[in-house]
Amino acid sequence: MVTKTMTENGKYIGRPSKYDPAYCPKAVELGKLGYSFEMIIAELGIAHSTADHWYEAHEEFRAAIDEAKLQELAYWEKLALTHMIESPGNTKLNTGLWARSMSARFPKKYRENTKVEVTGKEGKPIEVDVVHDFAQDLVNDLLSLRQSDAEK
Repeated sequence: MVTKTMTENGKYIGRPSKYDPAYCPKAVELGKLGYSFEMIIAELGIAHSTADHWYEAHEEFRAAIDEAKLQELAYWEKLALTHMIESPGNTKLNTGLWARSMSARFPKKYRENTKVEVTGKEGKPIEVDVVHDFAQDLVNDLLSLRQSDAEK
């Protein structure tokens, strides 16, 4: 995407932008269908770098994309709510979906946090009895070989 640059005489150089405000309502409608940002720009035929530039340069495009993101989230949350019960008219809860939804919505209360801590006896640090420096052994072996060769 080449942006227009104004010269000293007030004329613009470079290709004109292909930005069209008509993209804005289309983006919001696609968001309502659950489309991600990447799906929206692919559907509109816009390169990622161009969409990023338009997001920064055009307030109405930024507002439309932000609204599309909100609509996308609402779409997926509604879908989860309607499928939380395993079958219509039944009271059996889809526990896997419920657990994932709750941990995403309320992480402080429902997220499973696993912490593994390794300690030594009586909660003290782990003691290391032997530390072997193989690099020093290699240097010593090489030095002794050189000395043997020098003596021969």
